[in-house]
Amino acid sequence: MDDPYLEIIDEHWDKIMMMHKLFADKRPVMLLELPSLKIYAYPYKEYKASLTQRSRALLTQQYQEAQAKGQVVLFVRDNTERVLRSYTFDLK
Repeated sequence: MDDPYLEIIDEHWDKIMMMHKLFADKRPVMLLELPSLKIYAYPYKEYKASLTQRSRALLTQQYQEAQAKGQVVLFVRDNTERVLRSYTFDLK
């Protein structure tokens, strides 16, 4: 199954990483919002608090693993399709 968001992430990766670098010392959770293509860098605890209990538990594990491996957690929130999906990527 193809992931329709991977191509969008790839197209905007440089901007996502530029935003991440601005806040790297705070080890942010990144968010790409669709269809507006806005990019946000949130403090982990602030973003986690905005999620459902189930999503908080998943983020905790994903974020801890990403931090240990020098990776970044990126969420894509598609407001049109009402989808919230998380990804973990190596910092390039």
